[in-house]
Amino acid sequence: MSLRLSTVILPVRPWHGGGRDQWVRAERLGFHTAYTYDHLTWRSFRDLPWFGAIPTLTAAAAATETLRLGTLVTSPNFRHPVTLAKELMSLDDISGGRLTLGIGAGGNGFDATALGQDPWTPRERADRFAEFVPLLDRLLTEAATSERGTFYSADEARNIPGCVQRPRLPFAVAATGPRGLKLAAAHGQAWVTTGDPKLFEEGTPEQSLAAIAGQLARLDKAFAEIGRAPESVEKILLTGFTPERTTMLDSVDAFVDFAGRHQELGFTEIVIHAPIPDSEFAADEKVFEKIATEGLAQLAG
Repeated sequence: MSLRLSTVILPVRPWHGGGRDQWVRAERLGFHTAYTYDHLTWRSFRDLPWFGAIPTLTAAAAATETLRLGTLVTSPNFRHPVTLAKELMSLDDISGGRLTLGIGAGGNGFDATALGQDPWTPRERADRFAEFVPLLDRLLTEAATSERGTFYSADEARNIPGCVQRPRLPFAVAATGPRGLKLAAAHGQAWVTTGDPKLFEEGTPEQSLAAIAGQLARLDKAFAEIGRAPESVEKILLTGFTPERTTMLDSVDAFVDFAGRHQELGFTEIVIHAPIPDSEFAADEKVFEKIATEGLAQLAG
């Protein structure tokens, strides 16, 4: 598979205060997909503007024509499969079948307690994720779904007429543990990683590559266990969380070097953050646009 370049636009700008322009620009620059985070807020942006993912993507669908759209990632932290499926079906319709659902187990961020609950343990998150994904799959492929689960249930939940994309919109499953990788193998059309979080602060690029190679090997094993070819799934790297996070957008050459090393591992899509001034995602806008328009061509050359 050839390498694709995508971007993630954090929902921090009002739609009529620069937000719309970012999505339109992403299409103009030729990105394959523009994603956004599906959180109630996130880390250093907790006390700053932050808008909802589904309304933002709906507006982006109306403002663009060919750009694919998606979440990186939705999680069970504050979502329920029944209501989420209805929103996703509607958004797939509005976008004309341009939606990808990035989905993960969630973490211990602000989403984990915003509804008043105690944060779930890693095992509890994995338990819920293992129930959330299959039910969401059914809800998006069946006209009427009934299920009685430990955590999530549906009673004759209707999703008519279903997704524009058949049998449903694609799932990009973010996972590195054994249970999550099994879900990716069983339900995913793509797999997502951010690398190894233990190497985020002090690891080396070489250590990061080795760790990601290990994740890919475990993904292959999960596919082999159910008799599915690993080549049938897209492999997505969400950048900004590896040791090169502060340098990979310094120049087109730096990006090409980074992307090339990960393409050799088997990645089919690289996702870079649209710059946000005075944040951990600060970057030169001109370099960002040059990477978007010239990066893949240099990589192919």
